[in-house]
Amino acid sequence: MRILFVHPHGSNWMGAGNDITAIFNLMPPLGMLSIAAFLEARGMEVEIIDCYGTGRRGRDLVDEIVRRRPDAVGFSCTTSSFLEGYALAEGLKELLPDIPVIFGGAHACSVGVSLLDRFPAIDYLVLGEGEQTLYELAAASFRNVEKIPGVGYRRDGVGTLSAARELIADLDTLPFPAYHRLPDFPRRYTLPLFSYPKAPNTSVISSRGCPYQCSYCDRSVFSRGFRFNSPEYIVEHLAYLNRDFGIRHVFFYDDLFTADRGRVARFCQLKEARRLPVTYNCIARLEHVDAELLALLKRSGCWQVNFGIESGDPEVIKKHRKYYGLDEVQTKLAMVRRAGMRVKGLFMLGLPGESAESIRRTIDYALMLPLDEINVTKFTPFPGAPIYGGIREQGEFDENWPLMNCMNFVFVPTGMSRDQLEELYNEFIRRFYRRTRIHWGYTQMLWKSPDSILRFLRHLPEILAFEMKQKW
Repeated sequence: MRILFVHPHGSNWMGAGNDITAIFNLMPPLGMLSIAAFLEARGMEVEIIDCYGTGRRGRDLVDEIVRRRPDAVGFSCTTSSFLEGYALAEGLKELLPDIPVIFGGAHACSVGVSLLDRFPAIDYLVLGEGEQTLYELAAASFRNVEKIPGVGYRRDGVGTLSAARELIADLDTLPFPAYHRLPDFPRRYTLPLFSYPKAPNTSVISSRGCPYQCSYCDRSVFSRGFRFNSPEYIVEHLAYLNRDFGIRHVFFYDDLFTADRGRVARFCQLKEARRLPVTYNCIARLEHVDAELLALLKRSGCWQVNFGIESGDPEVIKKHRKYYGLDEVQTKLAMVRRAGMRVKGLFMLGLPGESAESIRRTIDYALMLPLDEINVTKFTPFPGAPIYGGIREQGEFDENWPLMNCMNFVFVPTGMSRDQLEELYNEFIRRFYRRTRIHWGYTQMLWKSPDSILRFLRHLPEILAFEMKQKW
């Protein structure tokens, strides 16, 4: 059995113009690579086409899939990339009508089997973790699928779920992702500019699930439990990336890298003792951070810590996530800076219940914090998020899947307008980055992150062309 995986690119990032983000920030499709490695370990042949890493799209991509003649094709799609993936599936079915087409990923898992009632070119859905489910489907040559847990299929023409798939209890039983199946890894894949000290670099995920219940988070793939790789597994993973691909820095993309203190402490000790020449970034929750933990992170090579702050308005925070004191945030971030690591704040604008006044409070608050940089996303109500069910009662929602990529205001809270949100978003970016302290921080990157400077200069024409079109 030979399986071809396709990771569709999806729509343009802000609806118009060229997407320059992929030049400076491209994450390997880790979920797909994990499934591919699982199948390879069991004797199956796999190939991967990552549309972010190749110029092929549309009919040209369909022709390439047909040329490779796989036994089945699996698409992994986000909400914004689903319709592009489906268009590819339709084109494929025109030329190879009998080939099994399987869809998985965040969008399939959040919408569920109703997709089969509306999108006939899809034969099967893999719902939940995909490693074991897709292996069993392929090993059974797509027969008796109703007996395989985690499969969406048609029974009497209606989308049906076979049974729920149990979560993988021990993530250490999974092989390392099949990075080698990406033709241009790691050269084509890189972390955001100025977020790393060394190249080449990449992303790693060492846990699955989340016990928290933030209103805006989709947990439909990995559920709300929390499972993680052991410290020993993580260190071997980094050693493998360094030895086989020359990786010198990684970003732990886990939502809760610091959730289990014992695991983090043991990882830091093992990594420090091993003297692995790999630095890293991670995401932490404020309640996990103290001086002792930060010292461990720093000694083991942590370069930057990211925090999901989301809002500077207490009432907005209380409505959408676990509450924390805004004064405490400032204290914890200052501790990270004193420990010698960079700090990045993650914010979200346009949440239900927000107003122009609350967003301005967030902007003013962010300017007070000891942050080196920020990432500001535009709230997007994904189908698997708790808030999705009643979202239309709280504002205007344009459920346009290709634009649902956190870079477009598809939702407008009651009492606001889309133009108002865009103006406040631009004001946030402008006021934060047009400050002397931030400019000096990036000047220091000449020696702290020289590869970022070189990449910035190499793509300066694209940056200038993009900036000319903005309204910062």
